Amino acid sequence: MSNDRIPASVRQTYGPDDLSRAASFAGGFINFGDWRGIDTTAPTQEDRVLSQENLYRRVLRAFPAPAESLRLAEVGCGRGLGAALALREFRFARVTGVDIHPDQVERARAVNARALATFPDRLGYTLGSADDLPFADGSLDGVYSVEAAQHFRELTGFARETARVLRPGGRLVVTTFFSAEGPEAAERLSILLGSFADGLDVAHPLDAFTADLADAGFTRIATGSIGEDVWPGLDRYLEGTVPSGHWTRNFLTTWRDGLLDYHVVTAERS
Repeated sequence: MSNDRIPASVRQTYGPDDLSRAASFAGGFINFGDWRGIDTTAPTQEDRVLSQENLYRRVLRAFPAPAESLRLAEVGCGRGLGAALALREFRFARVTGVDIHPDQVERARAVNARALATFPDRLGYTLGSADDLPFADGSLDGVYSVEAAQHFRELTGFARETARVLRPGGRLVVTTFFSAEGPEAAERLSILLGSFADGLDVAHPLDAFTADLADAGFTRIATGSIGEDVWPGLDRYLEGTVPSGHWTRNFLTTWRDGLLDYHVVTAERS
């Protein structure tokens, strides 16, 4: 895949900068976490890792049983730890992590070398983009994405491509943060949050995404806010991790002001 398709901000952040090394992301996962049931009085690095694992578990539990019969792909897999967790804990038939950045695919293969050697026919990592997935038509039972869709330049192609690779009745599960409607919200986000200012994150309204899913042939589309389980716990962890004036502390503000919210979206291929 040509690097020309990777936005410069994404290429730098997930290439030479390796976002997984940032203090706010402990353990190699790169997501804000599901903090339900975690004591956030004085959260530790172990708590931070648990929150990130729990976000994957929340998504993966949305797939129907029996898990052992399902072939899944993770879009935007990063360092691949979530895909390895999916195979290890949920025993899916096969999990393939897909990422647009070759450095991330290389890291995923290195970090998860033991799991790949143990399950060579059930776990894999490959290059691909959200609007150009490396799978045959109708070849997957499920597709999921954990805090990656905010990086996609647009979600229409993602919806159409996911519909293509899923079999009828297959399920899509996406979790990430979505923006409020309108250019004013996008402008405020770019002022408050550096990731929106430099183009790493894109302001995607939730309603536009669900409309894309419906247009692509998905049914039983459901959304649920989990902001209460994400933003306060994350901010408590950031208190002891980044300077008080750092822009990442504004995520809590944007949620409280209604500019962003974290959602889980599920849909079924008709």
